[in-house]
Amino acid sequence: MAGIVFVTGGARSGKSSFALKEATRLAGRKVYVATAQACDAEMEDRIRTHKRERGSDWETHEEPMDLAGALKAVSQTHDVVVIDCLTLWLSNLTCAGSGIEEAQDAFIDTLHSLDSDMRLFIVSNEVGMGIVPENAMARRFRDMAGRLNQRVAEAASEVFFVAAGLPLKIK
Repeated sequence: MAGIVFVTGGARSGKSSFALKEATRLAGRKVYVATAQACDAEMEDRIRTHKRERGSDWETHEEPMDLAGALKAVSQTHDVVVIDCLTLWLSNLTCAGSGIEEAQDAFIDTLHSLDSDMRLFIVSNEVGMGIVPENAMARRFRDMAGRLNQRVAEAASEVFFVAAGLPLKIK
């Protein structure tokens, strides 16, 4: 299995910056797999800014739905991969309304089948540290994200929790 580093934490905690900083230190061909969709002008601006900040060493592959397929494809051509982020991906799947469990299973199966020479950084929000959401959809999403994060952490060789820009290695 590939060297998988799972990075989780709250929104705007510095997770993505930490993952990119660590991944940038590694040699090889690099790709950033983005799950965000530019649904409005503010998100388009964020995406442009993030691409510019990553610099020319990074290719960008945008994939809002088929994360397992994207990972299989880039793992054939790249040495270092950053996936950012799983919670946006889950949100995309939820909005699409079907195949959520199957997509998660396919992603986890793909993690277990990766070449051991590849380094993979996976970023995800930790959504279960706040109050219990008041509506059923939000509770289902929180539960789904929590279960997916547990599965990814189990598959990972290293896990970091980031708060206030400070990474804490927990595995």
